[in-house]
Amino acid sequence: MTSRRASLRTSAVNSVSTVKSTIRNCLFNKNISGRPLRVAIRGTRHSYEFNDGTVIYDASGGASVASLGRRQKRVEAGVMKQMQLGLSYVPSLAFDTPIVQNLAQCMIASTDGKMSKAIFFGSGSEASEAGQKLTVQYHAKEKSNPQPSRTKFIARKQSYHGATLGALDLSGHEARKTLYRGILANNMHLLPPCNPYRNRSGGQTDEEYVQERKAELVEKITELGPETVAGFILEPVVGAALGCVPAVPGYLKAMREVCDEYDILLIFDEVMCGMGRTGYMHAWQQEDVVPDIQLLGKGLAAGFQAISGVLIGHKVAATFENGPSNGAFWHGQTFQNLPVSCAAAVAVHHIIMDDKLLENVREKGQLLERGLRKRLGDHRYVGDIRGCGLFWGLEFVLDKDSKKPFPPTYAINEEIYQWGLRNGIHVYPGAGSADGKSGDHIMISPAFDVTNEEIDFIVDRVAKVVEDYFDNFDLKHT
Repeated sequence: MTSRRASLRTSAVNSVSTVKSTIRNCLFNKNISGRPLRVAIRGTRHSYEFNDGTVIYDASGGASVASLGRRQKRVEAGVMKQMQLGLSYVPSLAFDTPIVQNLAQCMIASTDGKMSKAIFFGSGSEASEAGQKLTVQYHAKEKSNPQPSRTKFIARKQSYHGATLGALDLSGHEARKTLYRGILANNMHLLPPCNPYRNRSGGQTDEEYVQERKAELVEKITELGPETVAGFILEPVVGAALGCVPAVPGYLKAMREVCDEYDILLIFDEVMCGMGRTGYMHAWQQEDVVPDIQLLGKGLAAGFQAISGVLIGHKVAATFENGPSNGAFWHGQTFQNLPVSCAAAVAVHHIIMDDKLLENVREKGQLLERGLRKRLGDHRYVGDIRGCGLFWGLEFVLDKDSKKPFPPTYAINEEIYQWGLRNGIHVYPGAGSADGKSGDHIMISPAFDVTNEEIDFIVDRVAKVVEDYFDNFDLKHT
């Protein structure tokens, strides 16, 4: 009997070994038929080491996630402490934990008390879905004068608010929506983005430009019927869809005024641009325009754990507290307010504050801007360099005078991205910045503790990648 069991175990091991050797990669990656992805085996400061011996510097924090690099002993200690308590997970419907309460307090304090409540989820898309539900419940059930007819949302073209169906429906990124158009709710209505590079008239001042965008919002609300509009969502600094485009001064204030006039909730999506990325803990703090609902993600735990959040303003929180649901939000998820993720986020927050990294973001951001403009400002195919803090984008155009984009079939952003990987640097590529389908950009968003020497390296390497790629491009297309 013993030998038979041993034989079965050996057979099972051999079977598993055969499967592993036969099936090269069991992951359903973004492109399972394309070239296999490199396998990262170690992270050191702001670089990845790979199984083939190469090292790649991450100049974008992945998707603007890794704001504190690859290793942080204080984060590791905080996560391990939470796990050792036996409280990695608790059912949030039944129990709170001190670490979750701590993170909520940290987040509200970081707004100087201008927001009221916080709730935590697992991804930016989940936060976006929760924000929509919160908005609809506020209007339909909790207000003293309920308006269940308010179910429509206004967003902007060339915007992205998440991958799940509700969040994708809310987005204005045509290329990402086309395949799924038939199963989307189509409950979102679009305005032009605040993107002066693409849609500012010649000679138009900032004030004139803002008034034009403000009039467009009023016109859209009037067209839809004010009694049908629940919320208006925007990124204060547009990330992946446009490539680090900040709002023109005065724009956020103007949008706030319109939303207040028509009792529409203003939702700021800071999943990518928030949590210190712009040099302020929250991007809206630069002009002190406070949203009704704010979405957090990516940098909240800097990639050490998967976590997102929703911050809720005083008006909305008070309405829920006094409404017929007695404060209950009709939404919940399995890993909502997950203690182990919150532990990582608390540690990240303290590192940013204790090490005065917001100041470093602003200082190094100026160095990054100057370096990029000096090296690439006059490049024949670089149409625009824009951003703030450590959040910068380069938009590439076929013709600088007309701002004509490259044909999408050229996949310029992806080609430059791959060229960068082959030359030891990771940037974040994006498409659709011109009209939702055409337009190429890359994003540079390094870690908050980046040094002067690293900024010099990033500028030099990115510039060389762009210059060498387009020199090769010209050779192939002449």
